[in-house]
Amino acid sequence: MKINMTEWAKAVIDSKKVMAVPIMTHPGIEMIGRRVIDAVSDGEVHFNAVRALAGRYDTAAATVIMDLTVEAEAFGADIAFEPDEVPAVRGHMLSSADDIARLQVPSLSAGRVPAYLKANLLAARAITDRPVLAGCIGPFSLAGRLYDMSEIMILIYQNPEAAAMLLDKCTDFILKYCIALKKTGANGVVMAEPAAGLMSDDDCMRFSSVYVKRIVEAVQDDYFTVVLHNCGNTGQCTNAMVATGAAAYHFGNKCDMEQVSRQVPPTALTMGNLDPVSLFKSATPDEMRRATTDLLRKMSNYPNFVISSGCDTPPHTPFANIDAFFEAVGEWNSKL
Repeated sequence: MKINMTEWAKAVIDSKKVMAVPIMTHPGIEMIGRRVIDAVSDGEVHFNAVRALAGRYDTAAATVIMDLTVEAEAFGADIAFEPDEVPAVRGHMLSSADDIARLQVPSLSAGRVPAYLKANLLAARAITDRPVLAGCIGPFSLAGRLYDMSEIMILIYQNPEAAAMLLDKCTDFILKYCIALKKTGANGVVMAEPAAGLMSDDDCMRFSSVYVKRIVEAVQDDYFTVVLHNCGNTGQCTNAMVATGAAAYHFGNKCDMEQVSRQVPPTALTMGNLDPVSLFKSATPDEMRRATTDLLRKMSNYPNFVISSGCDTPPHTPFANIDAFFEAVGEWNSKL
C-alpha cells in the first residue's frame, strides 16, 4: 500500500504515544509451523510469517527477515543453511585485489533474491494498515562477507583503492536491489550495516557512510524511507551514520540509546535498542517488562524515539516475552 512515509514519520513524532517496531520475523515462522530454512528459501512462506506477526501484534510497521546472506550469495558466496538457524556465509570468496577486479556485479535473478522480492511484493499487497519495511545489507558489511571481515579491516588501510573498488561494486548491487524492493510496493528498507560499527567515526564515514548515502539519495523519497541499522556502533560512529541522510536510525544494544539519540536530528526517527538475546529470548516476562519500561522512561524526552529490539529477534524467542514487551508499551502509552 502506498503510504507517505514523510507524513508517517511526522505523525510518529507528533504522537504522544511511543510506537513499537521490533525487528522480528522468526516468531512468525514458528506461528505458521515452518522452519527458518523454509522462510529464507521460499518467498510465500516468508510472506506468510510476516503476515502472521502483523495479525498478532500492533507494530507500527511490519518488517521482513533480516538475512545478511542474500546479497553475498548473489555474488557467489557459499552459504551454510541449517533448518532452524539464520543462514551464514561460509568462508570467503575474495582474497586479493585481483579477485576484486574480476568480481562481477550480479543480476537480480541470482540466488534467493527473487524469493525475497516475492516476499516483499506479497507483504506490500496484503498488509495495508501499516508500512512494510524490506531489508538489505549495507555496503561495508557486504564487502566483509565477500572478502572476510578481519581481512577487509586490514585492506582499508593497506590497499584503500582495492577496498573502494569492492565497495563500489557492493553499492551498485545494493542500490539495484533497493530499487527493485521499492518497485514491490514496500514502504522502505532497513539497511543493516553492523560491520561499520567496527570502525572509528572517520573510517565509518569514508568506508561506509559515503556509500550508504549514495543509495539513500537514489531511493529515499516521501514514499520510501531508509532505516539505517548499525548494531555494531557503541556510540563512536553515530555522526557518520547521521551523515548518510537516512530518515531513521536503528541502534543496537551495545550503545546508550539516550546518548546516541542526542546526535540524531529531531526530524529523523531514532530506534532501538532492547537486547534481542539477553532480553527478548532469554529473560523472564517480568524482566522483559521492566527493561521495556525502563527504556521508555529513559527516552521520554525524545518524541522521535521508536522502541525496538536492538537487532533481529532470534529463532525460538518466547512469545511470553514478546507479549510482555507489547504489554509494557501499552501500559506506558495508557498513562500519557
